[in-house]
Amino acid sequence: MQTNPNPLSLTIASRESRLAMWQAEYVRDCLQNLYPECAITILGMTTRGDQILDQSLSKVGGKGLFVKELETALEDGRADLAVHSLKDVPMNMPEGFELACVMEREEARDALVSNDYKSLDDLPKGAIVGTSSLRREAVLRASYPHLQVQSLRGNLDTRLGKLDQGQYHAIILAAAGLKRLGLAARIKALLPLDPFTPAAGQGALGIEIHSRNTAMRVILAPLNDPATWLAVSAERMVSRQLGGSCQVPLAAHAVWNGAQLELRSFVASPDGLQICEAAASSPVVDLVMAEVLGLKVADDLILQGAAALIPAPLP
Repeated sequence: MQTNPNPLSLTIASRESRLAMWQAEYVRDCLQNLYPECAITILGMTTRGDQILDQSLSKVGGKGLFVKELETALEDGRADLAVHSLKDVPMNMPEGFELACVMEREEARDALVSNDYKSLDDLPKGAIVGTSSLRREAVLRASYPHLQVQSLRGNLDTRLGKLDQGQYHAIILAAAGLKRLGLAARIKALLPLDPFTPAAGQGALGIEIHSRNTAMRVILAPLNDPATWLAVSAERMVSRQLGGSCQVPLAAHAVWNGAQLELRSFVASPDGLQICEAAASSPVVDLVMAEVLGLKVADDLILQGAAALIPAPLP
């Protein structure tokens, strides 16, 4: 049996937003408990996704904008690992990079945040709701056509600031980020999984490494949560098969019911007028079974015509 090495030093690459740094610090503290003699530092970086705030992600290159600079740091040796919100990690990793582990998932649902309204049903006609997600936008347009949906970019604090300045009547955020930053009191309502099925990987932290750094797989192994790993693997397989990106209103979320993994997904047009939905469950004990479940749901969506709802990738 291979024993864990005792690394002398580790560097964690992270975006510099408050939430990203919280996540990096959380991983640092977990590693410090495992390897108390190790010197662990955090390399804060600003990504293109953080810099481009005047356009929606679907128009400027998608989720990969949040990870490319961190991957460069892994490749050139400035960092040993990078911590990501897993929903921001592209479904197809660049050659030479891999997810080494996925940590136990926090709350996966979307959250309604508002200073004046307790639920989406309370919002009056014409109220402005902010979101950065085409997935959330499609659901809002389908379920609440009387509301105005407007783009909302920036880190978590920036988004909350725009709400507090009165630019929006309500905004929708991932509940996990609010809870991690001690802002759960700002959540007016957790939105139901139907119809607000989360994005693949939402609520989970993924740790990326360069594939040549084989020792890191062993170092990080104790942080991996097998149940979350299998659930998000099924979700990410759906998204991978359907070309999931910020250009696609696509949801995929799996929950455990005993040994059964229950997976649901949808693909929608941005206006919410067209939607393909699928769900399946099966016993899952390993990665292969998880990905087979994901393939089953993806195939169901494709048979329903989901491919016609997916735009061509950006050049």
